[in-house]
Amino acid sequence: MSELPKIGIVGTGRMGANIALRLAEVGYPVTAFYDLRPEAARAAAVQTKGAVYGTLAEVTANADVIITVVSDDAAMDRIFAERGDSLLEGASAKIFVNCATVTPAIHAEVQRRAEARGARSLEACMASSITQARNGTLYLMIGGRREVFEQVEPLLAKMSASLRYVGEAGRAAQVKALVNMVMNINTAGLAEGLGLGDALGLDLSMLREVFSQTGANSRVLETDGYDMQNRDHDVYFSAEHAAKDSGIALGLARDHDLALPLARATFDQFERMKTLGLGQLDKSGVSELTFIQRHARHASSS
Repeated sequence: MSELPKIGIVGTGRMGANIALRLAEVGYPVTAFYDLRPEAARAAAVQTKGAVYGTLAEVTANADVIITVVSDDAAMDRIFAERGDSLLEGASAKIFVNCATVTPAIHAEVQRRAEARGARSLEACMASSITQARNGTLYLMIGGRREVFEQVEPLLAKMSASLRYVGEAGRAAQVKALVNMVMNINTAGLAEGLGLGDALGLDLSMLREVFSQTGANSRVLETDGYDMQNRDHDVYFSAEHAAKDSGIALGLARDHDLALPLARATFDQFERMKTLGLGQLDKSGVSELTFIQRHARHASSS
């Protein structure tokens, strides 16, 4: 493309809005926004000089590349509906870049639907958080047709520090499910280690330092350990999303008759957080279930 493509954004939550700001900052015309919460779309549009539209079809009409960041399979199915208001209306020659963590099957289905309308789609699964979305330093795992990836690679490069083409539609989503499954297990395990350390009366700052120099070290220790110790659960990746993503991995395991007891136990912990009304906390909030005094308080309120 000799000129930068016009960008549409569907889903202006924490990730979608920050991707929009990043792309506008590096010169892309971010022209069209849609969200079920119009106020969220307006907040992003004001900063990028884009327009908020009331229908999905209008986003497609006013953009060349549409980036979607929605919540789950049902939302993906709705925005790419084969009837009614849909991004697929008038979609010939458009490119869809779908960043949500959803099942591999829905990514493959969206590709099928898009190609039937003369459009193309790509999955760009994100293994990073809000700060990286804003700074253009996401780690992106790409699935779909390689030629489509190559066409939008310059755009994706402005969103990311690292790009990894994984394979055909659905493959990147499989890898992302495993990434989040292992991350969630690590998070739950760290919460148990710090919770037991607290019960033993150990200095948790000392314990975290020892963990960092031994086999207990992990990226999660770096990102979540301090927050668990200090009950700072401002959300970067919510417990609700952690439960959803562990559930996706368990579904893949079930399809292959594979038992994953650690993934199941982790899923159950994040589901319990939802039951206790803690689902909107950051995933570090799983420590609320493993520290004795916190556990007792939440148990008494359940």
